[in-house]
Amino acid sequence: MAEWATFAVVPDSGDHERYELYESRFGAAGLDLDLLAGPGVVLPFLRSHPPARHGWRDDVHCAGAVLVDPHRRVLLVFVRDGPTTCLRHRAAALELLRHAWPGWQVRWTYDGPAELRAYLGLDPDAVRDPGREVRAGAALAPGDQELAEDDPLATVVTVGTGRCHLLAATGEHPVAGGPALLERLAPEPGHDGCRLAVLSGLHVDPVRRRVGWWLLGAQAGAYGMESRWPGWTVEFWQDRWQEQTRAAGGLFVPPPVERRQALVDVRDEAREHWAGRGDAASRRPARALDPGPVSGGAFLPDVPADLAPAALLSVDSAWRRAVSQGR
Repeated sequence: MAEWATFAVVPDSGDHERYELYESRFGAAGLDLDLLAGPGVVLPFLRSHPPARHGWRDDVHCAGAVLVDPHRRVLLVFVRDGPTTCLRHRAAALELLRHAWPGWQVRWTYDGPAELRAYLGLDPDAVRDPGREVRAGAALAPGDQELAEDDPLATVVTVGTGRCHLLAATGEHPVAGGPALLERLAPEPGHDGCRLAVLSGLHVDPVRRRVGWWLLGAQAGAYGMESRWPGWTVEFWQDRWQEQTRAAGGLFVPPPVERRQALVDVRDEAREHWAGRGDAASRRPARALDPGPVSGGAFLPDVPADLAPAALLSVDSAWRRAVSQGR
C-alpha cells in the first residue's frame, strides 16, 4: 500500500511563488526519522525526488508532508504514523527534531497538506474533498484486542466526568461528527476509564456545551471544527492531551512518560533507520512499484551510503543536546 508524501521546498531567495514540489510513493513511512538527519542531509534528498506529477495530493491520500523554507528557516511537517504520532514518544521526537534543525522554527501541521499550502499563500481548500463523508472509527468494547497494544490505535472520548468510550482511530477524528456523536455513542459499551497511550482524544461537556479535542496526527479542517458544533464552544488543544486529563475528572490518565527513556528510544529507532541505508541492493525490487526514489523510509534505496554517517551524526548530536538541556 502506498504511503504518499509531498515535499515542498522554498528557494533560497524566499520567493514562495517559485516553490518546488516533489513526491514519494512510500515517503511517509519513517519520514519523521528521515528529518532527524538535519537540513544538510535532508534538503538535497528532498530535491532528489521526482517532481509531483499531479500536483498536491489531497488530505485523504497524503500520508505525510514536509515544507522547508531555508530563507525563513521554517520546517513544517506532519505524518500519520511514526514516533511523532506515538504519545509515549511524541514530545521526545519533536524535541530531537528541533535540536537536529537548530535555529529553525519546527512546526507540526495539524491541518495536513492544507496548512502547507496556506503557508505558501495558496488556497488550502484545493486539497479538501467537500463531499467527503465523515466517518469516525468503530467503538471498541472492553477487552478488544487492540486495547492490549502498547500504542493502541484508539481515540478516547469522555463525556462529562462519568462516561468514557474508546473508538478505533481510523477515518476522521470523532470531533468532526458534531453533536450527533453523542447519539451514536449512547448505546455503545462504555469503559471505566482510559489508562492507555492513545492517539487522540475528545472531551464533551454537555452541561456547559463545551468541547475540547486533541490529536497527534492531522485532521482536515482542524482549525474550523466550531462549524461542526453550532451553539457549542470548541477548543482545539493540538497535541496537549493533558487538557483532557484535567477536564475528564480522572477518566483519562495515560501512562507516565519518562523523558530520558523516550529520547533514547527515538534515538535508537532513528539510528537503526539510518544505519541500514547502505544496503540498497536488497531493496531494489521495490523500484518496480514506482519509477521515483523510494525507501523503507522516505529516501531508500537511492540515498548514497556515504551520507548515512552525516545523518547518524545529526541524530547523535541532537540526542546529546537534548540530554544536556534536560539536566
